[in-house]
Amino acid sequence: MPMYEYRCEANGRLVEVRHNMAERLSSWGELCERAGIAPGKTDPRSCVEKLISAGFIHAGTSTSEPACAAPGCGSGFCGSGACGIGE
Repeated sequence: MPMYEYRCEANGRLVEVRHNMAERLSSWGELCERAGIAPGKTDPRSCVEKLISAGFIHAGTSTSEPACAAPGCGSGFCGSGACGIGE
């Protein structure tokens, strides 16, 4: 299942979730429910925006690889090619 990144317009938070390609989340409440996080003080009806991403699937990624701190790296691991580090 692909990973997608959404941004909440009300609070500016970025949240990554996995879901089917045909599914689209439209509210902060839906996003929080899918991600398993509490909505906090943000109105659950607040709009969220799906950001453009590579949308790749992790398959057999080793957790022994160093974490990637590069901005915009959707993989979390260096050497994946997603962020341009380690290529």
